[in-house]
Amino acid sequence: MYYYGWAPYVPVAQKRANAVQYVHKKLGKKVNPINIEGKKIAKTFWGIAWCDNLESYSDFENRMPRGRAYVRNGSVVHLEIDKGVVRSYVAGSDTYKIEVKIDPLKPTAWKRLKKKCAGEIASVVELLQGKLSKNVLAIVTDKNEGLFPSPKEIKLDCSCPDWAVMCKHVAATLYGVGALLDKSPELFFKLRGVDHLELIETSVAIPSGKADSETLDSESLEGIFGVELATSLENKSAPKKKATKKLHKNAAKKTGKKSSQKAEKKSPKKQTLKKAKKSSKKTTGKAAKKTVSPTKKSAKKKTTKKAMTRKTSSKKWAGKIQRRSISALRQKNNSRTR
Repeated sequence: MYYYGWAPYVPVAQKRANAVQYVHKKLGKKVNPINIEGKKIAKTFWGIAWCDNLESYSDFENRMPRGRAYVRNGSVVHLEIDKGVVRSYVAGSDTYKIEVKIDPLKPTAWKRLKKKCAGEIASVVELLQGKLSKNVLAIVTDKNEGLFPSPKEIKLDCSCPDWAVMCKHVAATLYGVGALLDKSPELFFKLRGVDHLELIETSVAIPSGKADSETLDSESLEGIFGVELATSLENKSAPKKKATKKLHKNAAKKTGKKSSQKAEKKSPKKQTLKKAKKSSKKTTGKAAKKTVSPTKKSAKKKTTKKAMTRKTSSKKWAGKIQRRSISALRQKNNSRTR
């Protein structure tokens, strides 16, 4: 029995432990608690911008501070973000379920925002880290045409008995969203029902119009960057494919020849036929040599006879010349003596 109608005091750590067990049993999955380290609840651009946007409205200004203590002491036991909905469980005197519904961004507003940001965002990393130009930051955080929701677009619900629309449990959940965006900033775009990659696609997309003057050919791109494009690589690979086909054909022929040679070696009949052919070739060659040999001998005799006749004729001429020279000398000597 409680004295004066008050329940006994339960430490905050015990409340959290009880809430974790309750949520784990109810959901049947891992619990995703919000743990704050340090004094600041949010530390990155998207988390800080989320908290600043909520605190800037007078409807939430007086109610939001009540939830800061709950977030900092780890009372937000579970928090998950889905398209247009934030669901959480907060530990208090009991474990309370909170559901925050946020209207998705209108398609017309999203198109307008994409046009304004076209060519301003370089990469997904810069977008998610919040490393954006001042112009883009102003567009994104604009209260009328930005990404962040207004109080009219937010509907709050909590299972606690507090009569206020925004109780401390709801406020703790909204601060918990800011802390979760530090770790997973892409969840903000999921909550608003838009794809953050479309902002980069509009930045990278080539404007339609004068294709001849504004676009470059593949050859000019290869010349500027020194890179071979896919089309040129395909053209180069075409002759290689033909060469490979030829190589395959040649290899098949060689393998066919080898197999035929092996088959011939194995069959003894074919070997005997080959031997008979070789022996017949040898006999015919010897007969041809015998027939050709007398003709060669006769030719040799003729050449020797010619040489002998040439030698004898040369000797005769030499004898005649000697005789004439001797007779001439004798005549000279006779003439002198006279």
